[in-house]
This record gives sequence, C-alpha cells and structure tokens, in this order.
Amino acid sequence: MNSFFVFKKLNANYIYIREDSHYTDDLKKREFTWNGRRGICLFLETIIDEEKLEKTFFSNLETDSQSEESELKKKISATEVSEIQHINQVSNELHKGMAAVFLEEKSEAYVFDVKKTTERSVQEPENEKIVRGSHDGFVETLMTNLQLLRRRIEVQDLVIKYHAVGTETKTRIALVYLASIANPTIVKEVEEKVKSISIDMVFSPGAIEEFLENDTISPFPQMLNTERPDRVMANLIDGRIAILTDGDPTALVCPSSFFTFYQSPDDYNSRFLVGTFYRLLRMVSFLIAIFVPAIYIATVSFHFEVIPADLVLPVKSSVERIPYPPIVEAILMELTIELIREAGIRLPSPIGQTIGIVGGLVIGDAVVQAGLVSNIMIIVVAITAIASFVVPSFEMSSALRVIRFPFMFFAASFGYFGIMFCFTLLLIHLCRLESFGSPYFSPLAPLTWQDLKDSVIRAPMKKMNERPKATLPRKKFRQAIRKGRRKW
Repeated sequence: MNSFFVFKKLNANYIYIREDSHYTDDLKKREFTWNGRRGICLFLETIIDEEKLEKTFFSNLETDSQSEESELKKKISATEVSEIQHINQVSNELHKGMAAVFLEEKSEAYVFDVKKTTERSVQEPENEKIVRGSHDGFVETLMTNLQLLRRRIEVQDLVIKYHAVGTETKTRIALVYLASIANPTIVKEVEEKVKSISIDMVFSPGAIEEFLENDTISPFPQMLNTERPDRVMANLIDGRIAILTDGDPTALVCPSSFFTFYQSPDDYNSRFLVGTFYRLLRMVSFLIAIFVPAIYIATVSFHFEVIPADLVLPVKSSVERIPYPPIVEAILMELTIELIREAGIRLPSPIGQTIGIVGGLVIGDAVVQAGLVSNIMIIVVAITAIASFVVPSFEMSSALRVIRFPFMFFAASFGYFGIMFCFTLLLIHLCRLESFGSPYFSPLAPLTWQDLKDSVIRAPMKKMNERPKATLPRKKFRQAIRKGRRKW
C-alpha cells in the first residue's frame, strides 16, 4: 500500500479511509467545530465504546471552546494520544479500536484508544481444578492475563514483548520471561521462531504451538498448555518462557519436559509425602494407560499360561464365546469410549454427563450380554480410560489415548515381545526428543540426580535449592539455603 500523508481536506481523508476499508458500513464520522475550523472524528462503531469516546473527547470540547487551536490535542483526555502523519497508518489504527481526529488544514491526525472491552470474569479453569491454592485463571483478554502475572511477580526483571502474528488478523501475542533467570539463547530462539510465523490468521495457541515446536510429528506435546496464572508463574521462576495470545485464555510454556505435564499445583499445596505419592500415582497411570490393553491382548492371544490357575476357567469362559480375536474387541471398545467422550464434550454439560454415565453403562452391559465383548475387556477398557484422565494436562492425556493403539497392534502380532519392542521405540523417541534445545525426557535422559527432586518426586521445599538444569537458567539457586541447613 502506498504511504500518503494526511490530507489537509477533511473529505479527502474520509474518502481514502472508506475506500481502504472497502466501504464497510460500521465506519462512522462525527463532525465538530474547533475555533471556527471544521473537524471530523472517524471510528468503527462495532469495536469502540461510544460513551468512552464522548467522555474522552467530545464532552471536553464543550467545556472550553475558546482555547487555542494548537491545544486541541490537550482536549483529548486519553492515556496516550498519538500524532500520525500517514493516512494509511491511521486506517490501520482504526481497526484496532482507535478513534482518529482530523482538523481542517492540518496534515496530521490525533489517534487515541476508545476500544470497547468485553470480557468474562476471572474464574478457575474448568479443566485444571485444584483443591487448595489460587482459584483464578486466565481469560480471553491479553491485558488482564498479563495483569494477573504482574500481580504475582512484582519485579522489574519481568519482561513482556509484544508481537503481531497473522497477515490478516494481526493477532497480538506476548512473550513473558524473567530477564535475570531465563536463558538469553532460548529467549532469542523463541523470538526468532515467533517472528518467522507466516500465516493468514491465528486460530488458537495450538496453531502457534505447531509452528514453534521442534517435532510436529511426535504425539507428545512439547509446550505446556495451561490456563492457571500460578502455574505459569512457577515455570517463569524456573527459567521458562510463556507465550500468551490475545483472545485465548491458554498460555504456552517452553521449554517443557515430559515430567512437567505430570506436575500439579496441588503437589506443592500438600505435604511433600502426599505430593510425592500423587505424582508417582500419575506416573503409574501413564504405564497403565499404554500397557494394560496390550498385556490383556498378548496374554489371551499368546501367553495364556501366565494366568494364575484359579483365574484360568473364569477367563476362558469369558473369552471362548467371543467370535473374533481380542484385538478386535479391544479396538471396538476403545473407539466406543472415545465416541462417548466426544459426545459428552459437544453436548451441554447436564446432557453430556448423562450420556457419559448412562451410555457407558447401557452399552457396556449390552455388548457383554450379546456376546460381542468379554466382561474382562470391559474392566480393562474402564481402567485404561480412568488412567488416561489422571494426567493434569489434556494434551498429554490425548497423546496417551493415541499411543495405546500401536501397543495393542504390536501385542496382537508378537505378544509380549511386541509390547517390549514398542516400548523400546517409545523410550528412544522420548530420549531423542527436544523442546527448544532442552532434553524432553530430562532428568532421566540425560540423568540429573539433582533435578529428580522436583520431577519424578516432590522433595521437601528446603531440599529443592536448585532450578532445573534442563532450562539452562542464569540463576542456579532458588533459595539461599545450602545442603538443607536452616538458620535456626
């Protein structure tokens, strides 16, 4: 687009902006007179607050109409008023919720913010509820989300950098990090990747995540998604970087490791023994979700001799009347569970809960009575589904539901050997995966004993002196305590 200066004729400015906006009907013009000279105010009525515009500008004109014309800018009581000389730049600002004031025979426009703010109240995220601790969460307004972080981290080292992503939407995103802790190399890498994004629009943070992550084919999420300000704060203090998007309550945190997705704020709100127990329980749920269906299929298909003698007859009587192999009934029930889950999400909450409970009971009982699925398979699928939902992260839970299908196919083809072969491939993939140069399976690969205190387990607070080494923080220690010694 050619860059023209603001025209001295008011009508020429109006005509240019109308053409540049493709004659949109919500572009409005209000005329006024200032010391005998005509002026116009242009704005888009769909995104500005007209009451705010009245208080900020027009009511001030009526209070003192005898001021010098050079002081027209002072009659705009906005926090920030910009003087813009290029007409195309004025047009761009109007679409961001600004109002533009033109005065006859002046080759510049005054632009100020009168954007309408509509947002829901700050409340706890539905998918990240905790028992103790903070119960507020991010909303769809970027400034509100940044305020929640500023309120928690009141230091000058908290840095916020804005970027616009999307050639058509110009979606505003913010990179947040602590300059005194975050590694400058990782910050620079994240910034370069954000600047290199070339797309028409940003539909959600998931789109940004795909552009930024190192391995898009991997089923494992490489950036932590969260709507909790306290969780973002804890990761920022560990040296990580947060990415927030205007219009979405989800924050992306990087670099992240596999064990980051199994941490919950409740781990730190409880005694360390309780927090460690529940964190280990989540780790066990990962193994249950991927192994239990595969072990059942391999045992029934190839290794019937490992079943205890007391269970041989019940298992045999349950399985022998099923007309097809265990892999078929496993896939049938797993897909049924996924269908019920998707239906429960799409329907309104009361109906969704009813469909989930009644649908699961009715279908489960019906398929067993019809002889399509064994009753043991119903138990296996139920345990697997529960284990996959234990994970605090929805993205990791989704990854688990996808991963268990290859395990089932390998188990049906090669038995226990197939399960171990598939698990070996999974471990190799986890060990090779990286998140912004940080090992994804840290602190197990590479093994870092110090970082085990706040990953696999949750050690007492006084023992967690050092930040995770995987994030390469500039400050090594979290607290002044050394080797567990207290001042008393």
